[in-house]
Amino acid sequence: MIEIQLAALHEGQQAIVDSAARFKVLACGRRFGKTLVALDMLTNRLLDGQNVAYFAPTYRMGAEVWRELKQNLHPLIRTMNEHEWRMELYTGGVLECWSLANQAAETVRGRKYHFVVMDEAALFDSAEVWHGAIRPLLTDYEGGALFASTPRGRNWFWHLYLQGMSAGFPEWESWSLPTAANPHIKTTEIEAARSGMPERFYKQEYEAVFLDDGGVVFRNVERVCVGENAIEPPSRQERQEEEIQRYEGCYFGVDWGKDNDYTCVSVMTRDGRQIHLERFNQIGWAVQRGRLAALYEQFKPRIILAEENSIGSVNIEALQAEGLPVTGFTTTSKSKTPLIDGLALAMEREEVVLLNDPVLKHELTAYEMKRTSTGWSYSAPSGSHDDTVIATALSLWASKWYGGEMISFV
Repeated sequence: MIEIQLAALHEGQQAIVDSAARFKVLACGRRFGKTLVALDMLTNRLLDGQNVAYFAPTYRMGAEVWRELKQNLHPLIRTMNEHEWRMELYTGGVLECWSLANQAAETVRGRKYHFVVMDEAALFDSAEVWHGAIRPLLTDYEGGALFASTPRGRNWFWHLYLQGMSAGFPEWESWSLPTAANPHIKTTEIEAARSGMPERFYKQEYEAVFLDDGGVVFRNVERVCVGENAIEPPSRQERQEEEIQRYEGCYFGVDWGKDNDYTCVSVMTRDGRQIHLERFNQIGWAVQRGRLAALYEQFKPRIILAEENSIGSVNIEALQAEGLPVTGFTTTSKSKTPLIDGLALAMEREEVVLLNDPVLKHELTAYEMKRTSTGWSYSAPSGSHDDTVIATALSLWASKWYGGEMISFV
């Protein structure tokens, strides 16, 4: 007799497996163990001689599950096609794994299954792949499905989740289970994640909360924007030793602008106090560099972190030629996320004191996040500015990175 050893399920996982619902929607936090639930349900149906399929949004996800099932079921595999991710067991069960990265939505037509899994379902582009391609595959056997995912906003997966919560869909059942429902994950690790990432991401990734697709980025604006702008420092000849110490360890953040946008310079101390904010436009680049050089003479920052995009690189090279400690920051969708998240997290923790500046407070309050196909995008509302936000975020980044405190985002 051949025995297949399945991993032991914890209480939350077992409840999903034991449910008699035909369609099961599992919204769970990271490391809850949703893939283990999927493996258990697929394996048991294969042992019963059923045809099953696993669908993943990316090739890598599909490959990992294929390898796991292949290893677990090795003694029972009768035939296997590695290229097509297909195996037939001696029990009569047939497994096919699909990655939507290889256009499986079209090539899967014509098959029939007793059961399917859509893993990380929230990452699928839309409900079309379910309604138009996968759902008809269950018709012959009146088959069932498991949709398992961490939430990604209120998209089609959220609508499926609502169906499972409604009495109007008796064949459906939904669960919302946080990471903490997995008894094998230490509470201290979850708390470390809570303290190390912005609240909205913690709620989504660890508490399995369906967030709105847009919303407030910066919290505690009124609580942290209470600082006063530094009194204009005296000239270099008049400075006393204590006054020099007062500004020692400053860091600049610079966001460039000329005509419609503003150039903004934020001055941040190493301990997260914003002590100066200057904003100007409608003047030439040479004059702007002159103003920045004058601010450098006043505050003597250790680093000037300036946006490098577009005209920024030319200005940076010119300032470097004058001996100023300027380094560039290339703003992309990838680099902007940790930059903005760093400021948002510091404000949530009240680890920064920003200036009580009406323009800064307005831009922080109005700043938006919107969901895209790859994650979140950040920007000011259409027709508005974000120069004080970017400059402030750059100065904080500089104070942490170049001040010796490595920034880490989960």
